[in-house]
Amino acid sequence: MSDPVNHDAGEPPASHSEAAPNRDSRNEGGGERRNGNPRGRGKGRQRQGAKPHRRDVNGWVVLDKGVGMTSTQAVAVVKRALNAKKAGHAGTLDPLASGILPIALGEATKTVPFIMDGRKAYVFTVTWGVETDTDDAEGRVVGRTDIMPEREAVEALLPRFTGEIMQIPPQYSAIKIQGERAYDLAREGETVDLQPRPVEIDRFALIHHGEGKSIFEAECGKGTYVRALARDLGRALGCLGHVTALRRTRVGPFTEEAAIDVADIEALSEAAASPGPLDLAGIVLPVQVALNELDSVAVTREAANRLMRGQPVILRGRDAPTEGQLFATLNGLLVAVGHVENGELVPHRVFNLGA
Repeated sequence: MSDPVNHDAGEPPASHSEAAPNRDSRNEGGGERRNGNPRGRGKGRQRQGAKPHRRDVNGWVVLDKGVGMTSTQAVAVVKRALNAKKAGHAGTLDPLASGILPIALGEATKTVPFIMDGRKAYVFTVTWGVETDTDDAEGRVVGRTDIMPEREAVEALLPRFTGEIMQIPPQYSAIKIQGERAYDLAREGETVDLQPRPVEIDRFALIHHGEGKSIFEAECGKGTYVRALARDLGRALGCLGHVTALRRTRVGPFTEEAAIDVADIEALSEAAASPGPLDLAGIVLPVQVALNELDSVAVTREAANRLMRGQPVILRGRDAPTEGQLFATLNGLLVAVGHVENGELVPHRVFNLGA
């Protein structure tokens, strides 16, 4: 069982250039097989049925993932459809969940941590009267009640779960215990002693209540588990509860308005496989969209070259920033992300976008 809610905590983004295992790997469709050619036959020409040459695609695709698809499978679909060399996602979304799955292509994979740290928004359904060991519909029932909470009782509890709170992650989560993922230990029958952790919930609202269920909207920070919210609400109400539907509506700067569904992405596959230019306007967003929370500074070509070599540059001018993290551009193209020390921009990440 994997976490259908917030996979920021301790979960590396999956990459399809260097495939990384993640929680939904039990049924993942990603990972490419490469057929070896030890005798070098056909070298220099494409064999019949061979994969076309991969493209350098750099930027973000805001995918609206449907229920039933793993995040790893979704990345594979986008990578294959756009014929891209490198792709990864910023925060796993479980097969049971739908909604925003930001997929980084090429140089955008270097900005994944900035998206992982962003605020997220969810709409989710809690079914009352049953608690499961996974805190969602995939788990084994571990408790039942005949109590159904009144709307007023549910709303009265929401302030307790708003702001900075202490939250115990679900047993089936990606938290590491002595080097092992908690969900792996839970699958082996072990009860893991997970400690409460501070998380931030900016907004928590009840939008529908009835027929043994409640639908909520929540906006929260990194590391928040919506499944844990459902579990803790159910226990506080004395009725128990678990998540039965989940949709992620925002991740950092990415919203549903900018999202594209799988079918529309797959429709591009024929054009992407051809050798000519590919029009991705409105589909692939610029790499630096992920950095919209940072200040920016324009630099000269000489300074850009120094940054690309990993060397610091002096920021000149009356309005030059004196501290903090920012990104540098040349002619509008992203060059580097770094921090300012003693009037110098020290690069942390550099980008090869043709600047």
